[in-house]
Amino acid sequence: MIRMLFVCVENSCRSQMAEGFARFYGKERIEAFSAGSRPSGRVNEMAIEDAGIDISSHLSKGFDALPHKEFDVVVTMGCGDECPFVPAKRRIDWQIRDPKGKPVEFFREVRDEISIKVQSLLAEGV
Repeated sequence: MIRMLFVCVENSCRSQMAEGFARFYGKERIEAFSAGSRPSGRVNEMAIEDAGIDISSHLSKGFDALPHKEFDVVVTMGCGDECPFVPAKRRIDWQIRDPKGKPVEFFREVRDEISIKVQSLLAEGV
């Protein structure tokens, strides 16, 4: 089983959707998690309502709440220096724009970009 971690600053939107897409598309071969360097404590309502997958049970959390300390793949969402180092065999930075507070059209573009990137990553066999 491949253990993946998706990271953004607040763990409220981008990394939450990426975790959800990885679980949805990866099925039994992926163990997906997400975390934030400064978690907001709540998942963005637009992410829950408009992700296209069910992430309603997700929680915004920091790295201390993760059940593992090492991962096969860590994907950062463009948080730069605010993303702490997490041990991983492979590290990827996607530079995903933050949709927080933006119009729904912008949010949907970001959502679709994350979905496509997750599918491509899984197709590579990570």
